[in-house]
Amino acid sequence: MDTADALSTRATVYIETSIVSYLTARPSRDLLVAAHQQLTVTWWDQQQVHYDLFTSQVVRAEARAGDPEAAQRRLAVLERLPLLDVTDAAITLAAALVSGQALPPQAAQDALHVAVACVHGIEYLLTWNCAHLANARLRSRIEQICRDTGYVPPIICTPEELEG
Repeated sequence: MDTADALSTRATVYIETSIVSYLTARPSRDLLVAAHQQLTVTWWDQQQVHYDLFTSQVVRAEARAGDPEAAQRRLAVLERLPLLDVTDAAITLAAALVSGQALPPQAAQDALHVAVACVHGIEYLLTWNCAHLANARLRSRIEQICRDTGYVPPIICTPEELEG
């Protein structure tokens, strides 16, 4: 799917796996995780209506993993979101993000999230993955490689940073 098909004036957001995981998980006893869960639920309830949301088959595949009951909850949320295609251009860009050392080899799936959002012209990539995606030390290199390959990078952010 191309976001141009959406014909909306709302900003576009790629929903990465950590968002749907935090949205649907049982409340955590870890205070930081619990806070992220609550921020995600609040964003979903109050802010998502201001955006056109998208996801990809990469997210759906990741959401299927783990506990079957939790996976079912994640997939129920994701089935309502339009899927962006994992194109050859996205695969090439993801490889460039890894080979260009914007992301480490073990974060190849994360590179694919960035690449799918990027090649489809998505404005924001929403995530709680602060190790590889919403990471200030990596952000400039991710953005530079996207630009060097002819794309406008998505703004990678957490729900607490993105309000309508």
